[in-house]
Amino acid sequence: MMTKKEWLACLEEMDHMFPDAHCELIHRNPFDLVIAVLLSAQCTDKLVNKVTANLFEKYHTPEDYLSVPLEELQQDIRSIGLFRNKAKNIQALSRLLIDQHGGRVPEDRDVLMTLPGVGRKTANVVVSVAFNKPALAVDTHVERVSKRLGLCRWKDSPLQVEETIMKKTPAEDWSKTHHQIIFFGRYHCKAQNPGCHVCPLFDRCREGKKRDKKGLVKHDAVTEIN
Repeated sequence: MMTKKEWLACLEEMDHMFPDAHCELIHRNPFDLVIAVLLSAQCTDKLVNKVTANLFEKYHTPEDYLSVPLEELQQDIRSIGLFRNKAKNIQALSRLLIDQHGGRVPEDRDVLMTLPGVGRKTANVVVSVAFNKPALAVDTHVERVSKRLGLCRWKDSPLQVEETIMKKTPAEDWSKTHHQIIFFGRYHCKAQNPGCHVCPLFDRCREGKKRDKKGLVKHDAVTEIN
């Protein structure tokens, strides 16, 4: 398994590669962000942003989402996967925000997780991005990268991945680390055809070495980090 020193060296390289890594979900406020992250489940940020460009013009508050029939909201997000269930959750969480939180998004992760459709990943993103609190959300990119590098075990659950990364990363860097791993996974270490042949982390990467044994890596293009 990767040591803390090795992991921090990887993060330093990711920082060089993606110094401006950030949340790519477009939002105006914490409530918009909750909606956007909820919609992003099993969906790309690019598609979510396309849908919310119109959605956020029409809806601004929890009351707005409750002012229309469920079928109308479903039509508004129809191009998003699982749109029927997501529309139900949007209206349900809007009702709960109004009834129990004065229409405001709570800043506590555990309270956020009581909202319909809001799991640990969504809650971590919201507290980190909207409220600037130390948190580390594990999405498909974070899980894939951490396991490929050998920081985490292949059998680890998302919660175990989260705990491992937090344990080996300074708390003040959790939020930045989350975004940089996502950028690294989204634009470099992709699910299909990862960029091993130009990866500065190749010599430290468990998956890279595995692919190398299969003859899938062009060594003449690989760079190294000290």
